[in-house]
Amino acid sequence: MNTVVRTRIAPSPTGQDLHIGNAYTALINYVFARKHGGQFIIRIEDTDRARLVEGSEGRILASLAWLGIHHDEGPYRQSERLPLYQKYAEELVAKGHAYYCYCTKERLEQMRERQEAKHLPPMYDGLCKKLKNKRDEKHVIRLNVPDEGTTTFHDIVRGDVSFENKLLDDQIILKSDGYPTYHLGVVVDDHLMTISHIIRGEEWISSTPKHFLLYKFFGWDLPQFAHVSLLRNPDRSKLSKRKNPVWVSDYKQKGFLPEAIVNYLATMAWSFPGGRDIFSIDEMIKEFKLEDVKTTAPIFDIEKLKWMNGKYLRESHINEFYKGKYPEDKVKQVWPLVRERMKVLTEFESLAGFFFERPAPKKVRKEIRDALESCEWNHDAMEKAIRAVAGKRAKDAFMELRVAVTGSSVGPPLLESLEILGREETLARLPVHE
Repeated sequence: MNTVVRTRIAPSPTGQDLHIGNAYTALINYVFARKHGGQFIIRIEDTDRARLVEGSEGRILASLAWLGIHHDEGPYRQSERLPLYQKYAEELVAKGHAYYCYCTKERLEQMRERQEAKHLPPMYDGLCKKLKNKRDEKHVIRLNVPDEGTTTFHDIVRGDVSFENKLLDDQIILKSDGYPTYHLGVVVDDHLMTISHIIRGEEWISSTPKHFLLYKFFGWDLPQFAHVSLLRNPDRSKLSKRKNPVWVSDYKQKGFLPEAIVNYLATMAWSFPGGRDIFSIDEMIKEFKLEDVKTTAPIFDIEKLKWMNGKYLRESHINEFYKGKYPEDKVKQVWPLVRERMKVLTEFESLAGFFFERPAPKKVRKEIRDALESCEWNHDAMEKAIRAVAGKRAKDAFMELRVAVTGSSVGPPLLESLEILGREETLARLPVHE
């Protein structure tokens, strides 16, 4: 039995990038491994060749690194390990725990149509299980699931989970092209990579009894299982591209900080002792217990994520996000004025864009411009000068000045902004009414 904690994440490069839900399970696997002085492994499950997205693997790895979820081994790729799966599939056949299936696509479609007509679950009917000899025809290899009995496994998060064997399909484990399906690939890899804890999404619970049987058929020690709940939208629907961004790179482009995303994901199904909302990944590692993960569906609320991101922004210094976009020295001057108002980094442009690009000209009253032109260039002097010429209409005068200089009626503190812009640039933005 493996006593060293080894966890893994095994994303498929069939999407644009790392799904935010996969980032959530990656975080739990990473934290659990670090908590116990173990290793965190990355394995790329790239056997679904028809759905591969070019560049996806690189973006997945880049997103994990950006989030600070660093792996100790990998990435391993299943496409580079095909002889292993073929060897183990044939071993199962030799032991009677798997069999060759020669059924054509047309026969399988007809079988499912008959099952649907009778309101039966769509399962393979076992026709080829009765064949005794291998034939020189195109075939797959299917798992030979016992027809009777119950398969029970223990889940760290959910307790004991049982399935009747008669309800388990004789799953294809090796396709006709020599590529494994998920079920064979994941079991062989997890065993050979000595994965001690399989922590994954709850959608794999129904597959686990098949994996349990595979371990049993091979005579291998079982890892420990833990299935965490899937992230949900506020309306409790499944997280999907139609309602929210789902790729980590989407959140990066929208101006979220990696520390905020990781912190928010950590709160999804686990609570920091004492109810703290804001904590680092290192603090989570110290306190985390897998048994404390909740089974209730965690709600991924982008507005709460924005709130948390804003908290991190207010504590942060200039971010690499702006590098190359704006002069660094000017950003450093402007940052303290706007970060209190920001929730995401992309809001910098709407709040502070006027520092870098003049808005369309808007005229101001001559006395306002003259007052600014003749006073010292600091907050107190400018305020005093404008109030002196505006009198009871000072509020209107400041708004008139703000709109002319910034192009907007809202924004960072006006007079502090004028100090940064400087006298020459400010006056250049103030044409006067004739």
